[in-house]
Amino acid sequence: MRESLAPGVWGVVATPFQGSTLDLDTDSLAQLAEHYESIGATGLTVLGVFGEAAALTAAERSLVLEVVVEETQLPLVVGVTSLFTGTAVEEIRAAQAIAGDRLAAAMVQVNSARAEVVIAHLNAIHQSTGAKVVLQDYPVASGVSISTEALIYIVQACKFVVAVKAEAPPTSVSIAQLASAVDVSVFGGLGGQGLLDELVAGAAGAMTGFSYPEALVACVRAWQSGGYGPARDELLPYLPLINFEQQVRIALAVRKECFLQRGLIKESGVRPPAAPFPEVLRQGMLTHLAEAARALDASPTRTTHTAGRP
Repeated sequence: MRESLAPGVWGVVATPFQGSTLDLDTDSLAQLAEHYESIGATGLTVLGVFGEAAALTAAERSLVLEVVVEETQLPLVVGVTSLFTGTAVEEIRAAQAIAGDRLAAAMVQVNSARAEVVIAHLNAIHQSTGAKVVLQDYPVASGVSISTEALIYIVQACKFVVAVKAEAPPTSVSIAQLASAVDVSVFGGLGGQGLLDELVAGAAGAMTGFSYPEALVACVRAWQSGGYGPARDELLPYLPLINFEQQVRIALAVRKECFLQRGLIKESGVRPPAAPFPEVLRQGMLTHLAEAARALDASPTRTTHTAGRP
């Protein structure tokens, strides 16, 4: 059988910064990664778009990966920032040198609307590195829009692709088509905003970030064991916060501020071009966080966590 990435929740790890110069905060990064492991995440996605990988130097990207490898035992998907084959290969080789066999796959973005261009790109990457690939369709980040039919063709042609991360709305439509046509895991993203519909459509889980990842883990586990009803019940109390976090242009800053309020990171700064947290939203954020904290405390499937309370 063709290899496929394990189903579940692959947490997309934010990159914490500190001080006025926004230096890497490795202590907060270690705490955040450990938290994902403690709540039952299947694996971690490091240096993704929400990890601000494009705003990190090569040395910083290496340090982020070193910290996560040292602090957790989870398998890793490592994001590739570049859409150009040569620099993508360099990024993957650097990740392989640090992560070794912990590297489950490299997450490579679609770099063209033309299937044959993407296939050539992926083949060259695989031939140069031997890496397995998670193919990411995220036009907001890449600037590339591609048809679902083309995605299916690419996955069928590239046997080293072990998963697809589908983040081009409407995600449930794309995921339904992909899941019925390819024999690898298909994951949703976008902060879990469409998670229930994506699971119904055939998603293997979520590969995303959210300030209460416990909810995503509980939802996917409930889906696996009991279907839609239990999954809905697990996710429903957190939907206001999920929607709040996924606001266009400020989603990253909002999520980092939520992590700060939970005690999972020490500072919530973001690097340009990301927009800072709008202070006018603070009271609304605190209201949503308090509701989420109560839901987590009341959950019969509550997982171990040590974070602070807002």
